[in-house]
Amino acid sequence: MEAYFDNSATTRCYPQVAQIVVKTMTEDFGNPSSMHQKGVEAEKYIRDTKEILARILKVKEKEIFFTSGGTESNNLALFGAAQANARSGKHVITTAVEHAAVGQPMERLAQMGYEVTVLPVDRTGVVDMKALEEALRPDTILVSTMYVNNEVGAVMPVEKIGALVHEKSPKALYHVDAIQAFGKYTIHPKKTGIDLLSVSSHKLHGPKGVGFLYINEKAKIQPQILGGGQQDGMRSGTDNVPGIAGLGVAAQMVYDHLEENREHLYQLKEYLAEGLLKLDDVCLNGMGLREGAPQILSASFLGIRSEVLLHTLEDRGIYVSAGSACSSHKRKAAGTLAAMGMPVSQKESTLRFSFSEENTFEEIDYCLEVLREVVPVLRRYSRH
Repeated sequence: MEAYFDNSATTRCYPQVAQIVVKTMTEDFGNPSSMHQKGVEAEKYIRDTKEILARILKVKEKEIFFTSGGTESNNLALFGAAQANARSGKHVITTAVEHAAVGQPMERLAQMGYEVTVLPVDRTGVVDMKALEEALRPDTILVSTMYVNNEVGAVMPVEKIGALVHEKSPKALYHVDAIQAFGKYTIHPKKTGIDLLSVSSHKLHGPKGVGFLYINEKAKIQPQILGGGQQDGMRSGTDNVPGIAGLGVAAQMVYDHLEENREHLYQLKEYLAEGLLKLDDVCLNGMGLREGAPQILSASFLGIRSEVLLHTLEDRGIYVSAGSACSSHKRKAAGTLAAMGMPVSQKESTLRFSFSEENTFEEIDYCLEVLREVVPVLRRYSRH
């Protein structure tokens, strides 16, 4: 049996997504910038996807800009906002648990002369709101937080953050990395006070290499990729029609079944958690099961190195992650776990299980059966 529990790293494309990707690569393959019929046909896929995304988010189609994925969306939001608004101030704020696609651009901004404030989080991975309130200033021009943490599934209070940012720092833009949240939650940026929103397609059964950035029409953003002037000059480069078309199909399918899928994910998470807690020396990390994101469960198997357990499970056809899989196949220190104040021994024994609606209870039963067998053996082995 095979059980894939690494859906926060990437998901399997829906068959309908694969079909439209093939169609736009082999039949409707025109360049959407071309004026002939083939170009018009290709451009329609882009318009259709914009319409789908705008309807889901309740925003305007002209506020959707396609990118190569979550990393580019984050970079465009952060560098674009910081550079376009530098005359109003050079103070930016983020948190200690951001993905590297936010954390490293923030480090670069600091090297460029911006003042970067990094906010602490509590033991569940949620940002300290009092620290945010104290950090906001008249010269704050940008605040960036994730919606859902990719390592432990902590959910940030984005609506409260958005309200506080706009109240205390009216010139500031609020950017949200929603890469683990889009497709799991109803997100309405204008109602929530979100000015910039990053999304990646392959986290919701769409193709890899495509995503989008929502940019509030009132936000000042400086383009980062110049060239042919596509997408109103905000993001030049020939549009990735197959990826964009696939993203549209995936987003529509996910949001057509949002509530039932989310409930299924919560039930899978609770079922696995119940089984894990019956094992000796296993603890769960992050928020309460229903408070945190439905698709992510972080667990520490004390006394066993995460890589050892990960590969033992892999040998049995069970695929999980030791932290985030987005940066490289090489294991790096888990920044989120450290920021949460987790001891080193616990960090080094932590696995992330992440689900999709395609997972089954039978797969979890199989996973628990294997864990009951291998955990005591690995723990004994590690002590010698």
